[in-house]
Amino acid sequence: MFKRLSIFGACLVAALCTLPIVNAAEPTYVVGSGGTYRPFEFENSKKELEGFDIDVISAIAQAENFKIKLVNTPWEGIFATLNSGDRDIIISGITITDKRKQMVDFSAPYFPAEQAIVVPKGKTVKSIAELKPLKVGVVNSSTGDIVVSEVLGKNSTAIKRFDNTPLLLQELYEDGIDAAVGDVGVAKFYIKNHPEKDFSLVSDDKFERQYFGIAVAKGNEELRNKINAGLKKIIADGTYAKIYQKWFDSNVPVLPAE
Repeated sequence: MFKRLSIFGACLVAALCTLPIVNAAEPTYVVGSGGTYRPFEFENSKKELEGFDIDVISAIAQAENFKIKLVNTPWEGIFATLNSGDRDIIISGITITDKRKQMVDFSAPYFPAEQAIVVPKGKTVKSIAELKPLKVGVVNSSTGDIVVSEVLGKNSTAIKRFDNTPLLLQELYEDGIDAAVGDVGVAKFYIKNHPEKDFSLVSDDKFERQYFGIAVAKGNEELRNKINAGLKKIIADGTYAKIYQKWFDSNVPVLPAE
């Protein structure tokens, strides 16, 4: 009897050892993202979030084997949702600043978010200084507004101010202004979708180099490290470049380390 039990036990162990290993359940993280900043995050006709940011965080989740639940979250109060535990991750075109670093922890940069000059075909502009004789559009109180005001004069009648970048670029499209200064990501997306106007982008050293980051609650190093690891993987395997080209153009940026 003892021998039979021993043989049965050995067979059972052998059988168990041949079973496939089942991974532990993948964690699910609630991701807050605004739905009003095209092309980074916006609602489609089905009320689902989509955009560059959504594609990036989805790719990171796949690379790091975790799931995400996307929740459209208004910008006002979005940081508080991390501290309250209502959101685990925020990706919403958030510029990394020293002030925000006091409230949340950021991932490595995932998008260069500086301003850029946009001019139509036939207008040769190589710097902000060359905007002086032109009628220039800016977003009211934006970084672009501040820099252009320094060059043309705050009360210059050559400056036309708008509530957002899409309105600004539409005015440029309709020839209501000679040049526009706005967010590079929004400008690139607009140019991609209006190839008939043959717009050009011009950079200038006067525009401060800034970056978007993915935010987690202060002190959540485990999740932050997962996001950074995933971001590094999708950059290395070309996934990031494909996402960038989908929404913008082939000039995929080289992102800095933290």
